[in-house]
Amino acid sequence: MKLNPLQNDRAAGVLVALAAGDALGAGYEFGAPLPDGAEVTMKGGGPFGFAPAEWTDDTSMAIPIAQALLESASDAGSSSPAALTMVVRAWTSWAAEAKDAGAQTSSVIAAARRMASAAGRSKVHAADFAAAASDFHARTGRSAGNGSLMRTAPLALAYLNRDPSELMAAAAVMSALTHADPDAQEACGLSCVAIRHAVLTGLLDVRAGLQLLPAERAGVWRERIETAERSRPRDFTRNGWVVEAFQGAWSAIHYAGFSASGPAHLRAALEEAVRGGRDTDTVAAIAGGLLGAAYGYTAVPFEWRQRLHGWPGMRARDLMVLGMELGRGEGRRSASWPRAERHDYSMWSRTDVLVQHPHDDGVWLGGVGSLGRMNELGIDAVVSLCRLGSVDVLGLSPEDHATFWVVDSAVEGDNADAAFVLREAAAAVERYRAEGKTVLLHCVRAESRTPTVAALYGAQVAGVSPLEALEDVLRALPNARPNPLFMNVLGDAEAASEALPGRRHA
Repeated sequence: MKLNPLQNDRAAGVLVALAAGDALGAGYEFGAPLPDGAEVTMKGGGPFGFAPAEWTDDTSMAIPIAQALLESASDAGSSSPAALTMVVRAWTSWAAEAKDAGAQTSSVIAAARRMASAAGRSKVHAADFAAAASDFHARTGRSAGNGSLMRTAPLALAYLNRDPSELMAAAAVMSALTHADPDAQEACGLSCVAIRHAVLTGLLDVRAGLQLLPAERAGVWRERIETAERSRPRDFTRNGWVVEAFQGAWSAIHYAGFSASGPAHLRAALEEAVRGGRDTDTVAAIAGGLLGAAYGYTAVPFEWRQRLHGWPGMRARDLMVLGMELGRGEGRRSASWPRAERHDYSMWSRTDVLVQHPHDDGVWLGGVGSLGRMNELGIDAVVSLCRLGSVDVLGLSPEDHATFWVVDSAVEGDNADAAFVLREAAAAVERYRAEGKTVLLHCVRAESRTPTVAALYGAQVAGVSPLEALEDVLRALPNARPNPLFMNVLGDAEAASEALPGRRHA
């Protein structure tokens, strides 16, 4: 599907925000609710000993779905036996080394493996999983855990260009591989349709799929949604149940929306989900998938993206690529951004500009051509404001390369939230400098994006206003001219700085 730039950003944000919520909640899993205002960080730990910023089973089970859908983009899609079998085989390999796979999921995987062995096969098929899940439901009558809802978001990206009723049906099939209960299947369908709607429109509407359910079931879920909107996540004491996990996630989004919007809403809602307690990682992951669909990759705070990682050895950039390519529906595109190894800027002139920041000689300001001088200058960290290939920056650990999507355009609608992204980039420079690193801040030619971020950073470290800092930056970069939208961002920051004590003003 041909996505516009904002839809592209939102598709890329689904898996990244899901994983961010997951990793944010990992250290608080099974804990009691936290008081309002309590700090929530990616501290890791928890009952399963996750590393800081490491995602859990929620994201680890979503990744094989995304990968299988990407591989099967040109055939029957998510419901094809080949795609489903690819998914369950990846789950089986993951479960053998996972810190936690969930009780119901573990039981289904073990039963599916026994079925395959009894049939003389060394590998499981999707049919083994579906049969094992159906049997689990028949024996226990309790197969409505939240384990299928937590992982289902990638499906929505594969159905952006298809009828939402097909997505609802596919979500039920994917859920039934481990969770056959109708509540689980319907929750997955409603969540996927809401994510699809958010990517396409930028709107949060968890009711978007109700019309696709039978009238009686739609009424049940409408009442559940209304209950969520009258509640807080902490009120759902059984959020291991798929219904209360769904309600807890929507409750967090709805409640946080009273006091925050845009990227601030994404952050506040995920923190609210974690403060709700108990199955924190899963509720926050469910909320994250929908919030990322509405606000995009650019809305996920850099401090969360910086060290985000998990099985199978992936990081935030890998999830961004998966989400974007799934949304496009064209499969893997190894020659195109963002998967391409190199991004060609050879047609651009003056990309080799390179100067020191006038307020901090530990920060270099440059064009994309200055990446070739990293070793010479002892660069320890890079903040990139333009597209790059996967190997355009070598010799740094992934957490020392911060990437920000910001289009050099004076049209406000060309960026999801230019002011937020530019401030985040300045904060990344400040974060690296606090770690003692020498930083290269760059875009293509250091003409608009780089001087804007340099001015925001300079205002912080020099105690001057952003526009005063810009004057100093422009003396170092005489060819630079931030576009009018970026100048407005600096002007707004200027107005905010006037209210702060200790600032030096002209």
